[in-house]
Amino acid sequence: MYRFLLTPRWWGINVFAVLAIPVCIFMGSWQLSRFEDRVDSHRQQEDRSARAKTAAARPLERLLPVDQVTSGRQASARGHYDAGHQLLVPGRTLKDKHGERQGFYVLTLLRTDGGKALPVVRGWLPGDAGAKADTAKVPAPPKGEVTVTGALQASESQGTDGVPGAGGPAPGRLAMISAASLVNIVPYDVYDAWITLTDTQAPLRAVPPAAAEGSGLDLKAFQNLGYTGEWFVFAGFVVFMWFRLFRRESEAARDEALGIGAVEGAALVEGATGAEGAVGADGDVGPAGRAGPADAAGREATGRAEDGEYEASGEGRDKGSGEGQDEGSGADRDEGSGEGRGKGSGEGRDKAARAGTA
Repeated sequence: MYRFLLTPRWWGINVFAVLAIPVCIFMGSWQLSRFEDRVDSHRQQEDRSARAKTAAARPLERLLPVDQVTSGRQASARGHYDAGHQLLVPGRTLKDKHGERQGFYVLTLLRTDGGKALPVVRGWLPGDAGAKADTAKVPAPPKGEVTVTGALQASESQGTDGVPGAGGPAPGRLAMISAASLVNIVPYDVYDAWITLTDTQAPLRAVPPAAAEGSGLDLKAFQNLGYTGEWFVFAGFVVFMWFRLFRRESEAARDEALGIGAVEGAALVEGATGAEGAVGADGDVGPAGRAGPADAAGREATGRAEDGEYEASGEGRDKGSGEGQDEGSGADRDEGSGEGRGKGSGEGRDKAARAGTA
């Protein structure tokens, strides 16, 4: 009954199922591992951030390049601020007791002893970076040689939170904190990193360090979780469809083995033939548009009877009418016409009856 499994069609179905199910399970497991890695990385980043707040600052050169391990670590650098290249970074939000508020970062470049400049976010102010009333509150940077300490951050990109998707900044402003965006603004080399100060000048507020890219529970992490469910659903769908096709084929093979399909086919043919004959016998048109033999004979006999009656009636009318006219009597005319009509009608019915009996 299961010989259909050896047909080329079922060979293809079986090979597809055997290959598709493990692939779907593997891809689902891989996406789940990606989500778990992001969760672990997020926890580690939180632990490092908590430890970094109390850990001693390390020299900037020892923490470069910035990665998931060094991001958020306390770094120190020595140099002097370039007050002529102070920039404002608009469109940045900061959470406080009143919720999220819109404002801007105050960024000043620190010319280090090594010659390169380090972007330093000295703090955040609420308001609009384009309004003079708000920018007038920005305090001047300290003069002379200073040592700054803050959380180390990687250069921003277009996918970083708070970075505008398009549009260039106005003079004196910076849309994205990165060495690539600063290289055309300042006449010296810039570190591919930046720090946010822990201790700020009033009225500036300290900007908390952001989690390293790929280490937080962001949208990509939950996309991995969604893809996990999708791959497992695909695997279940392949199994479901295989069993559905197998059940249908096995039921058809069982019916064929029991002869159920042949008996039903013969019954359908016999019923259609009997119905056609019955309809023809009653004189109605059959399913295929053919009339039965009895119906054709009956119609032919009726036609002959009508022709005979018409012929006899005409002969009697002509004869009776002629005789009445010769005698000149209306009564004779009616009598002759009635006799002729009756005789013709009788002869026509006799002929029709004999034709129908034949």
